[in-house]
Amino acid sequence: GSNVLRMSSGIQIKPKTAVQKSKTSSPLPCSPEPALKPQPKPSDKLNPKTIDPFGAHSRPPSAFAAIYAKGGIPCRLVHGSVKHRLQWECLPETVPFDPLLVTLAEGLRETKHPYTFVSKEGFKELLMVEGATEKAIPLLPRLVPVLKAALAHLDDEVFGRGLDALVQLSAVVGPSLNAHLKHLLTNLSRRLPDKKFREKITVALQKLEQYGGKVSWPDDYSVICTFECNFA
Repeated sequence: GSNVLRMSSGIQIKPKTAVQKSKTSSPLPCSPEPALKPQPKPSDKLNPKTIDPFGAHSRPPSAFAAIYAKGGIPCRLVHGSVKHRLQWECLPETVPFDPLLVTLAEGLRETKHPYTFVSKEGFKELLMVEGATEKAIPLLPRLVPVLKAALAHLDDEVFGRGLDALVQLSAVVGPSLNAHLKHLLTNLSRRLPDKKFREKITVALQKLEQYGGKVSWPDDYSVICTFECNFA
C-alpha cells in the first residue's frame, strides 16, 4: 500500500502530492505556449484557436482573414482523400448574402491555404442557391470593386480566381452586370497578351456575352476595346 515508486536502478521516488504539484514552477507539456505549436488541421473550425492571421509573417491583406479568424464564415473545410470540400454549418440558402458574398469575394485575394479554397468554393456555392439572383444584384456596386482588385493582383492564381468568380457572377445576375463591366476590362486587357491567360480570358469574355447580351467579338487583342465601346 506504499506510494513509493521503485525504479529499476533501485532508487526510490515518492510521488508529489497535489499541493506539491501546484507549487512547482516548471511548465507543463500542455501549457498554453509550448515550444512547438501544433499545425492546424485543414478541417479545424475557422477560429483564432487554429489560425493566427495577425501573426508577424501572415498579416491579412483583406477583410476576409479577419472575419475568418473570428469564426464569421459559416462553413468549414473538410479534407478529403481526393479533393477538399466545404461543409456548411447551416443551409447556404439561409445565409444572408450581405455581407457574406462580399466577404468571400474579398477572400479571393488571399494566397494561403485554407483561405484560398474557402473563399473560392464558398463564393461559388453561395451563388448556386435558390434566389441567388435577387440577393446578388443589389450587392454589385460592392462586389465589382472587390473583383477588380482580384483581377489587378500580380499573383496568377488570384487573377484566375477573380476571373472565375466574375464569370460565375455574370451567370447569376446576367445583364445587370453589364453596366459595371467597364470597370473590369482594363485589368483583363493587361493580362490578355499573356499566353497563360489568353484563351481563358477569351472564353470568359464569350461567357459574359452569353449571359449579358450580344456583343461583337474580334479574335485578337482588340476584343477588349470593342467590348469597352459596347458597355461605355
